[in-house]
Amino acid sequence: MKGMSMTFLAGVVALSFVSSCVTVPTEPLAPGGLKLLSMRVPESGNIRINFPFEVDVLFEGAGEAEIRRVCFYWSGDGPYCSPVSNARPGAPGSFKSQLRAFNSGSFTLECFAEYVQDGKTKRTNRVSSQVFVVKN
Repeated sequence: MKGMSMTFLAGVVALSFVSSCVTVPTEPLAPGGLKLLSMRVPESGNIRINFPFEVDVLFEGAGEAEIRRVCFYWSGDGPYCSPVSNARPGAPGSFKSQLRAFNSGSFTLECFAEYVQDGKTKRTNRVSSQVFVVKN
């Protein structure tokens, strides 16, 4: 019985690994392209209504991408857009943005960036994070 359980568990782990590899894009970014990797927000309970907080966004860029602005959705409500600050290229690169919450509760905070590639404004993919906003 124990052997069957271990075999089943190994199969589930192998299947999970294979399916996660399938979803990872293998194509390199086009020159001037930009892809968001993740965002960092303050820990749960440290975001307060009407007080600005900083969001740190990590990205991968091919060449020097000109980031115009970053836009956020609060559980689908938005977009709320603002300029970026402290943009730093690198592997990964990062930029920061200030944001305010206007309601308390638990939210899915999503963001994307607008950037210029070949003279055209384009949008990146979206990244998200769960946030909890507290009353003052």
